[in-house]
Amino acid sequence: MPSVCLCLTHVLGLCLGLLCLLFVTLWSAHWRGGFSWDGSALQFNWHPVLMVSGLLVLYGYAAVVYRLPFTWSQKKRVWKLVHAGLMFLALVLSVLGLCAVFDFHRFIHVPHLYSIHSWVGISAVVLFAVQWALGLAGFLLPCSPLWIRSSLKPVHSWIGKAILILSVTACISGINEKLLFTLSENSTEPYSSLPAEAKFVNSLGLLIVAFGLVTFGILSNEKWQRPEEDAESVQLLPNEHSL
Repeated sequence: MPSVCLCLTHVLGLCLGLLCLLFVTLWSAHWRGGFSWDGSALQFNWHPVLMVSGLLVLYGYAAVVYRLPFTWSQKKRVWKLVHAGLMFLALVLSVLGLCAVFDFHRFIHVPHLYSIHSWVGISAVVLFAVQWALGLAGFLLPCSPLWIRSSLKPVHSWIGKAILILSVTACISGINEKLLFTLSENSTEPYSSLPAEAKFVNSLGLLIVAFGLVTFGILSNEKWQRPEEDAESVQLLPNEHSL
């Protein structure tokens, strides 16, 4: 039986993720003027929303889907497909988020990849794409032998945690960079005076960190792993031995 602590931690992570989505959407819609896709600053507003939604929250949910207690009694292959599908959707949202900011920079003639935030963000998305492709080849293709899956599993887990750390870092640095630019240069209330927008977005930053810590905690606790002795593994082993 899963522990009460595990269930409560999952609920906490779910709530924190939803709050991250709510806060980043309200920030872009209320203080930054809304959304568009016309090369203006309103197009840039898609960038933080899509990156927080895809690279952080949906990625985090997909990473811990195996550790949802109600899935343990169900076939693992079904949840492999759910995991892969959620990860693919997270990757698509992340790429769209990059397209929004690259197109915005091109429209206003700003150089690409000029900050540490952009370097960390690109690294996270590239590593995410490589991780997804390796996971597809190693865990979902029927022709993948069992020894490759067992060898790839710890690497897959380690890279997954690394992507989560990079995602949190990229989101926090990007939020700080945006606040410094917009409130220090284009506002009557500089960031140093801590206006309402800065307080709100700093709270978003704390929520992002909290979500990352909770997700990382779930992934790092070996006692909360999905039990290996499920129906699928019992069926898989005889097939491997017969080859």
